[in-house]
Amino acid sequence: MDLKTASALRRLRLVSAPEAVSFLLLLVCSVLKRTTDFNAVPVMGMIHGVLFILYVIFWADAWNRAKWSFGTAALYFVLSVLPTGGFFAERKLRREAENAVIASRARQEQAVKTS
Repeated sequence: MDLKTASALRRLRLVSAPEAVSFLLLLVCSVLKRTTDFNAVPVMGMIHGVLFILYVIFWADAWNRAKWSFGTAALYFVLSVLPTGGFFAERKLRREAENAVIASRARQEQAVKTS
């Protein structure tokens, strides 16, 4: 995996958990708006909207650079619209990055052994 692909996956991973938290907070604010006089929906809506747009931009970049199949890309997109999906996306992306590092190191060791 090249540096640009790793960076794209890292950006997506780093925005996925905050996006999930903002989604959950937006849901809580929506309930509070309807049950109390507290109305933080405009603020949380804007914060969540910005984080969601960043997620989609980083998702598209990661899909392009990592050459994901349509199914993998669709999975990461569906996870972005589920209330806790960002947490699962972050974990899955972390594992994918760790596996890529392990594979890269194994290739380097194999190249050193054969030289």
